[in-house]
Amino acid sequence: MPSRSADDDPRLSELSEGRILQAILTRTPPASHTLLGPGDDAAVIAAPSGSVVATTDTLVHGPDFRLAWSSGHDLGWKAAAVNLADIAAMGARPTALLVALAVPRDMRLSFVERLADGVRDACDALAPGCAVVGGDLTTSDVLTIAVTALGDLEGRAPVTRSGARPGDVVAIAGEVGHAARGLAVLFGRFRDGDRPVPVDPALLAEGEADAVAAQLRPRPPIGLGAAAATAGATALMDVSDGLALDAGRLADASEVTLELHGDRLGAAPRRALAGGEDHALLATFPPDRLAPGFREIGIVRERGSAAVLCDGAPVDVSGWDPYRDWDATAG
Repeated sequence: MPSRSADDDPRLSELSEGRILQAILTRTPPASHTLLGPGDDAAVIAAPSGSVVATTDTLVHGPDFRLAWSSGHDLGWKAAAVNLADIAAMGARPTALLVALAVPRDMRLSFVERLADGVRDACDALAPGCAVVGGDLTTSDVLTIAVTALGDLEGRAPVTRSGARPGDVVAIAGEVGHAARGLAVLFGRFRDGDRPVPVDPALLAEGEADAVAAQLRPRPPIGLGAAAATAGATALMDVSDGLALDAGRLADASEVTLELHGDRLGAAPRRALAGGEDHALLATFPPDRLAPGFREIGIVRERGSAAVLCDGAPVDVSGWDPYRDWDATAG
């Protein structure tokens, strides 16, 4: 897309809230479940199943992303994707997004437009029919993106974390460990701050480029959440904070032990266990009901002394914690 001159790309402080919202909303089509879209005090969304699945997630500059690494399009895509994954993790189909932006006043309008494009493109690619139906806009010294996602169960019961049973198979859809590798590349080779070093694709090997893309623009298997529910998944969740930590959460909720097989976790099992932000879907199924798109990585056992085992050994159920890990990743 051609670059704009400063006259054609004003700072947000030079515009009214209505003009900024117009620029955003003209870039996002109506959601298929919308009965009343943007323009009133609230939107009205159809809920054919009679219930609504709702989730929210916030991305804050610093702990969640760095502007030296992420374009506006990247941020819009990621903000949508992480919320769509949580809807899918309940066995539902995403229907609508509400987006609240807290934006520095000196930011250019084009950045906000690219962010809206990223939200739209993520919905089109990952959850067709889902789109932005409203939100909020305010100013802040720190760029913050808060998204609320809504979903429809289509008559199914929600699939929670608490239904895994001994004898079920543990399965996953999507990749684990790729986004963690991408984050390591970003921190190791590029920098934010007073002397930013932006991402240069020319410096990335093929595998590194794919890993960085997984970190900046995750592609969770959104449609497979509903597929898992239809196939009879007994438990389901989004892997956002690392497979070990999230598997431990599922094990605790179900009061079972998950035994994982290291040779089924890819070429780097340790990174697969510790890394987060791929937003794969972790599920348990009866042995004969594995949904297409999922691959078996373990088995559910009676609860033992450890929540998660890998090849028979206890796994440290740790992963990303924004309060514990912020200092380690700052700078």
